[in-house]
Amino acid sequence: MKINRHDQAKILSPQEIAWLFDGKVGFVSDLKLLRLLVWVGKREGMEAIASLSLLSYTEGLPTERDRALFGICLYTTARVNEACSLHTADVYGVDGRVRDRITFRRATTKGKQETRSVPVSPELRQLLEGYRSARPYLFPGRWGRGHICPESADAILRAAFKRLGIEGASTHSFRRTAITWMHNERVPIKHIQSISGHKSLSALQRYIDVTEKDKEVAISTLSFRL
Repeated sequence: MKINRHDQAKILSPQEIAWLFDGKVGFVSDLKLLRLLVWVGKREGMEAIASLSLLSYTEGLPTERDRALFGICLYTTARVNEACSLHTADVYGVDGRVRDRITFRRATTKGKQETRSVPVSPELRQLLEGYRSARPYLFPGRWGRGHICPESADAILRAAFKRLGIEGASTHSFRRTAITWMHNERVPIKHIQSISGHKSLSALQRYIDVTEKDKEVAISTLSFRL
């Protein structure tokens, strides 16, 4: 797991992904609750205290743009610089509708290897339908010039991780999570390579995480005595 930007970015759990895109709901801590009860009691009386919710909410990714940007990273295995430099026409048709496939242009891929296209999943489509860009670039930079830089995207994501208490993660976590998830679902490795754009299978296999549960399952198969 990545600590202070060392080692590989962690694989995100389904719960952590839900926190990022939907926010985190939890119970108010005892101290916060006590302060809140005192404040409400002074202002509204005991009837208000009786109707007070004990749930707290922590915001994940704050805007539709951010959810669309990192949704692309998660659901297409795209590198953050590939997602940041997408053109609006690569994702939306002239009618404004989300295309069935996202095109990652050769010039923006690592090593400028080749253009690749990735199907849009229903969950990603939902995120993209909530966002629109009138600029040539899908995610415009400051003052609408060029596209958002990966460093700015990184800062947005790190702030969200900090709010949610997620440690060891980075922009690369989306790519590693998607690749590992597909591998665990028995998607053929060549199919994953076509989606992720890895030049070689050996490079791709370094992204596939082995969990403690995976090792437990592997050891459980070692039955040699009747």
